[in-house]
Amino acid sequence: MKILYLETSSKNCSVAVSDNEKLLCVCEEVSENYKQSESLHTYVEWALEGAGISLKDIEAVSLGKGPGSYTGLRIGAASAKGFCYGLKVPFIAVNSLESMIEPFLDQNYEFIVPLIDARRMEVYTAVYDGSTGKEISATEAKILDETSFEEFRDKKVVFVGDGARKAKDILNLPDADFREDIYPSSQYLIKKTLEKIENKEFEDMAYFEPFYLKDFHGVKKKGS
Repeated sequence: MKILYLETSSKNCSVAVSDNEKLLCVCEEVSENYKQSESLHTYVEWALEGAGISLKDIEAVSLGKGPGSYTGLRIGAASAKGFCYGLKVPFIAVNSLESMIEPFLDQNYEFIVPLIDARRMEVYTAVYDGSTGKEISATEAKILDETSFEEFRDKKVVFVGDGARKAKDILNLPDADFREDIYPSSQYLIKKTLEKIENKEFEDMAYFEPFYLKDFHGVKKKGS
């Protein structure tokens, strides 16, 4: 089964194609100015070309549904719906935090904690078992302070994501590992997507909304 994956919830604009569990191609780039609107469809073209297939060969589309950038999520969701509608294929959505933990599973960590920067001292986060990847603590928006994640003081834990940068400075966890260079990536949506297809957990395109986690607040320009 040929599947197209889109992940636009962060600074990493990421597109992948798989044949069932086999990754055929991934195209992605981390950009400080959130280039999803400019790059996404170009990356889709490149990923399909790299996989040696055409768009009409795609049999399902999977989206990293957030949490993350409001604008990035809107762009990804609109594109995924468009592809599914045009191709008449199923639509799958996966929590973007889950795509951040896979490289760290079975690496001798008891817990893996993704941290997506949500501005100021806030992060989007959840807690996963370091061996099984099972969700231990549900996704939430959390304001960091020196007492955050104290329950992991004597545990082998890794914090991953661009929110790990500020977490490292404030958390009182000297034995924890921090990997701030990790972003949600389409290539790590494969396993969870196949599970959802197996269980027929498809999204309703008419009613699907990305996982924003909190309301969007625009910034008003000052009057001239």
